[in-house]
Amino acid sequence: VPDEKAAFHKYKEVLKLNAAHIYALNKCSELCSRIGQRETVNTKLRSDYYLAAKIYAETALKIDPKNSEANCVMAIALGRSSMSKSGREKIENAKEVKKYVDAAIANDPKNFKAWHVLGRWQYEISNLNGLERGLVKVLYGGLPPATLKQSINAFEKARSLRPEFILNYFEMAKAYKDNDNKTRAIACLQLMFTLPNQTEDDPKIKEMGRALLKNML
Repeated sequence: VPDEKAAFHKYKEVLKLNAAHIYALNKCSELCSRIGQRETVNTKLRSDYYLAAKIYAETALKIDPKNSEANCVMAIALGRSSMSKSGREKIENAKEVKKYVDAAIANDPKNFKAWHVLGRWQYEISNLNGLERGLVKVLYGGLPPATLKQSINAFEKARSLRPEFILNYFEMAKAYKDNDNKTRAIACLQLMFTLPNQTEDDPKIKEMGRALLKNML
């Protein structure tokens, strides 16, 4: 399994030599979002990582506003730092996340990560509670419609582009389950268990998948 902190330091070395290296900026942003999410104890450190993820993405977008991956890592950074929150903060960032993910897909329709983020966004928005929906109306007069069916379609699109992407199966299984399609949800999880781990998070994702499966059987 890759060591993401070591990879992050390598990309930072690249940026020392070339501060405008867009691939390295995008990778640093994505890794900060991932490493930050694993900082469950030290919330200050987690916030620092999320902030760094945003700054790397902003820097990449200044260099190339149409770069699909830069838009995608910005959507991830905003999503990670806000979708776990509730109420106003979550809603305020939701509109921004959608803007960046739409730009990522528009500039590269084959960006599997962007389709996955769109699926996550639609899933979260379709699950807003009454209070949050009220806030959406007050702040924006509404958000673009988001349904579980749209969320599933986006996850399926990500799957068609990157069939070995483990997290996508877990999120897709949740969406199928909530959409009353237990059979498809179980199939997603069972397929996920057969895939080799590719990121530091994958063992944990499979563990959560096993808990979800147990809950459905």
